[in-house]
Amino acid sequence: MARQNAIGRTACVAILLLAASFGAIAAEAGDPVRQVVGLIDAGHFREAEADIAKALSAPGVSAQKNDELLFQRERMRRILIDFTLDADAVKTRLRKQIPDLTDAEFARWDAAGLLEKQVIDGRTLYFKRSPGNLFRVSPEALARRKVQTPFDDGPNELLNDHHRAVRDAALASGKNSVLPRRVRVTQTVTVNADAVPAGETIRAWIPYPRAIAGQQEDVRLIRSEPVKADIAPEATLQRTAYLEQPARSGKPTTFAVTYEVTLYARYQAIDAKKVVRAPMTPELAPYVAERAPHIVFTDAMRKFSRDAVGNETNPYLVAQKLFAAVDRIPWAGAREYSTLSNIGDYTLHAGHGDCGEQTLLLMTLLRMNGIPARWQSGWIFSDGKYNNIHDWGQVYLAPYGWVPMDVTFGRLHPGPHAKPGDAALEWFYLGGLDAYRIAFNDDYSQPLVPAKRFFRSETVDSQRGEVEWKGGNLYFDQWDYDFQWQTVAPAQGSGGG
Repeated sequence: MARQNAIGRTACVAILLLAASFGAIAAEAGDPVRQVVGLIDAGHFREAEADIAKALSAPGVSAQKNDELLFQRERMRRILIDFTLDADAVKTRLRKQIPDLTDAEFARWDAAGLLEKQVIDGRTLYFKRSPGNLFRVSPEALARRKVQTPFDDGPNELLNDHHRAVRDAALASGKNSVLPRRVRVTQTVTVNADAVPAGETIRAWIPYPRAIAGQQEDVRLIRSEPVKADIAPEATLQRTAYLEQPARSGKPTTFAVTYEVTLYARYQAIDAKKVVRAPMTPELAPYVAERAPHIVFTDAMRKFSRDAVGNETNPYLVAQKLFAAVDRIPWAGAREYSTLSNIGDYTLHAGHGDCGEQTLLLMTLLRMNGIPARWQSGWIFSDGKYNNIHDWGQVYLAPYGWVPMDVTFGRLHPGPHAKPGDAALEWFYLGGLDAYRIAFNDDYSQPLVPAKRFFRSETVDSQRGEVEWKGGNLYFDQWDYDFQWQTVAPAQGSGGG
């Protein structure tokens, strides 16, 4: 952690945001940060390190520029945590699933870009999740698997009785927030034993929901460990519960919050004939704008959009076409967002993405077409054992207003056991939402309250938590997190209209 320790405690909020905005900050020609970002993205780490050292030693370097450069040094360290495999290691892992894998097969899949890799200072390194991701992005590789076990994607990614019940309740009640349920959640962050010297104070931020009318309401803290929890103001777009306690020698340090919240399912029956181009008010204008580094209207984005949209002009039908186009991009486990200099563009060119990457790509495409789009993320779960972090979004469609969208769950296609009305549920997740999710964030790359003193581990999202001490940030390899939930009781009422 010595590299991070050097940044001190200057400009807390600026430090928090710099990782999310280094592409925009470094826009001017000749800027050393811009040059370093390009070198790192190209895999020239030694050259980038030399440029960082030179820029840091230059007279008159500002505190902000100093921190931007130090984050690029940290970004290289994080990339090397994600890219750990050579070709032989990838083959070894693949042969656990495909015992008779041939070198020719591997070479063909590798040449097609199906195994994510980066050449770093002349050495080819593969993303540590690339062997598992191969079966997500290649039907040929999937067919070669020794055991054809289904992926654990969560029950609500397939059309089921919950979706049917949501639609039926919405149509029967005339309301678009229905089926309320009260849940109790316990979230924990556990710091590894001796990650911090005994007696030193550990600072932790655990994601915490805010009330959103008709989506999640009546949020109440039940207890915390330690007892005193500092809950960020309701208006905080990435809300957290902040906790402190000293480290103990040889023992892990656990932080926890337990709260209750009432969750609603959402369903909006959308009639394309009624949808009009939304008047561009000051409130909506930010949601059709570029927001570097992760939402940028590149030439490649424009081409992808033209190919998907064609001559369509109706905002809802345009949204459907873009939703379907991004839905066709396969899901795959992602590298850490803080290592990516432009998430939307990365997803477009990688040809795969996880929920947040797919969402940022869709947001970029919608905004490019003048359709307001914004971010949400948090946690999803089910009545079984499934739970996971998840990202989705919202799209503004006049006259309906803001409605949910979850392109990762995508279109719900009726299966062999379809029931009457299932065809109308195909676009459930472009206007609707299941009741098995809690939103922690209503925007990405927003400051935490209280502000972190050091770089965040996750510079875009806030779902797992954040931890630091006076010596610097604690990265994800130094602590673990957990989410447990239970239904308390069905809530009364049926939500807003």
